[in-house]
Amino acid sequence: MKTAILTDSTAYIPEDLLNKLNIYTVPLSVVFGNESFREDEDITNEQFYEKMRNTKELPTTSQPAIGTFVEMYEKLSKDYDAVISIHLSSKFSGTYGAAQSAANMVDKVKVHPFDSELSAMPQGLFVIVAAELAQAGKSDEEILSQLYDMKDRTRAYFMVDDLTNLQKGGRLSSAQKLLGSVLNIKPILHIEEGVIVPFEKVRTRKKAIRRIMSMLEDDATNKKIVKAVFIHGNNEEAAEELRTAFLEQHPNVETIISCFGPVIGTHLGENSIGVSWYTE
Repeated sequence: MKTAILTDSTAYIPEDLLNKLNIYTVPLSVVFGNESFREDEDITNEQFYEKMRNTKELPTTSQPAIGTFVEMYEKLSKDYDAVISIHLSSKFSGTYGAAQSAANMVDKVKVHPFDSELSAMPQGLFVIVAAELAQAGKSDEEILSQLYDMKDRTRAYFMVDDLTNLQKGGRLSSAQKLLGSVLNIKPILHIEEGVIVPFEKVRTRKKAIRRIMSMLEDDATNKKIVKAVFIHGNNEEAAEELRTAFLEQHPNVETIISCFGPVIGTHLGENSIGVSWYTE
């Protein structure tokens, strides 16, 4: 059985890995006023963050239409027996729901929608593992089993410079936003049961990043990290610095640099930083 791996653009998997692992994607869109831009197709990350700096209103985001998924599944049915369709948390977006609805509308291919309960490159880690297993000839059932098992071994933490966008977009309560802005607290955030929640409250950006890196170091020392990703909101240099520091101590761990693109960047804002990894 030949299995295709499909995800959405919010996984922000580097293009070289998309090509190498034969990963298919469908785009989400970011909307400024009356203008809609598909990620990776109509707007670059740099253009997006520039527009964000020059607009007063927070842009909105939109999921792919059910028809987009139907079209993609039917296209993949020509070469594959099954599709594993991996998407951002169903509590962030209706993308996973659209994938489920579309899966029930096609009969030429077996479709398995999978809710990563994450977003950005933490979601991408699931996609990469699935694609590696598919290339190794594993069945769709074997791949799904590995993905569900991986949920308990994946960690993802991030911090933002300003909580305003998260609060405006309904991803963070007003009380939590007030706590961060008034007291100058930089909360470390993570995703729990598919929603963004504070993990730990830290006074400064520097201390927050140091705390995240200490958790990564603990797992690298006491367990075996398979892959680690360093994610940035339009500040690749900051992510590269963290990766370089980590690799000095753990040169054998596979690492990836990724970004918070337009859809996720709408909520996290510029200069956000994230680190994610999973263990054996």
